[in-house]
Amino acid sequence: MSHFCLFSVSYLSFCFSVYTILSKVHSDRNVYPSAGVLFVHVLEREYFKGEFPPYPKPGEISNDPITFNTNLMGYPDRPGWLRYIQRTPYSDGVLYGSPTVENVGKPTIIEITAYNRRTFETARHNLIINIMSAEDFPLPYQAEFFIRNMNVEEMLASEVLGDFLGAVKNVWQPERLNAINITSALDRGGRVPLPINDMKEGVYVMVGADVPFSSCLREVENPQNQLRCSQEMEPVITCDKKFRTQFHIDWCKISLVDNTKQVSTFQEVIRGEGILPDGGEYKPPSDTLKSRDYYSDFLITLAVPSAIALVLFLILAYIMCCRREGVIQLVHHSAIQKSTKELRDMSKNREIAWPLSTLPVFHPVTGEIVPPLHTDSYDNTSMPLMQTQQNLPHQTQIPQQQSAGKWYS
Repeated sequence: MSHFCLFSVSYLSFCFSVYTILSKVHSDRNVYPSAGVLFVHVLEREYFKGEFPPYPKPGEISNDPITFNTNLMGYPDRPGWLRYIQRTPYSDGVLYGSPTVENVGKPTIIEITAYNRRTFETARHNLIINIMSAEDFPLPYQAEFFIRNMNVEEMLASEVLGDFLGAVKNVWQPERLNAINITSALDRGGRVPLPINDMKEGVYVMVGADVPFSSCLREVENPQNQLRCSQEMEPVITCDKKFRTQFHIDWCKISLVDNTKQVSTFQEVIRGEGILPDGGEYKPPSDTLKSRDYYSDFLITLAVPSAIALVLFLILAYIMCCRREGVIQLVHHSAIQKSTKELRDMSKNREIAWPLSTLPVFHPVTGEIVPPLHTDSYDNTSMPLMQTQQNLPHQTQIPQQQSAGKWYS
């Protein structure tokens, strides 16, 4: 439990208790957060510097870059309710979140591994989170604020969170006030801000109280402010000045939840056609699985089809080679093949009229006899339909002029 004290303008002080767990890292430390209440755990770089060797140059201050990895023991990630953030290797890491009622009484062991980015050495510690049940939770009235000028690690600082809860207490006046959860706007689908003018990503902060909402918080629900919000204009909120000095609240994104008026929407499921029975929780297989024998699968997949194929082959060979009907079919097939071959041989040797282009002719220049384009053994079955006709015997020879000026025919 952390205690915060705030001072008013008239120098009157008042103190209130905020049920928020703020702790610092230690090796194998036990912490006891309450279910439904904000839990913050700081991983300090200064603590882990002692786990690594000193800086190589004597007299120089060690400022090694250190990053952290956090995970649930035996699993690669953290529980769903627990988040982690570290902006740079030169800043502290922060574990934060709101434990759930389902994990009450179940120790949650978080493995924290620190990496020295200069020497590549590691140091590991365990954080044992024992979630307790809160007697005053859940608080029936919950309000979620969106703060535009804050990053999540800035809001998680104890003094900043204390200032915000003090401002909420001034405008709400509850007897009990708890910080329930803090969420970065990036986790709600927000966009990464531009690195200009020191722009922030924004933070959602949910708080709970035991009294109804004040009139100031209800002002955002009036029609005039709703109209201004629809036109992307700032609503007029009388208590905004109590936050404006340090926190810029987006009043159009405030969410007020009254759990006293929440009507249960649970309806008993009538099982019938199309609704599967409840199978209970998923039970994964045990870690000690027995090795499986694939010999029977091999026999079924390969041996059995091979045996069936062999039997069919033997039956077919018996029918074709040993049975009279099969022998007759083989002889008939052989006779057909022999007859076909004879017909093809006869078609090659038949006498046909040769085209004119294949007959012997005289060369138009030398007068020599030119042999035909192919020999007598030429396969005319592959002869083209048309061949080039050159210098047939009945063509008139062109007279040749000699050097003496006489013409010869």
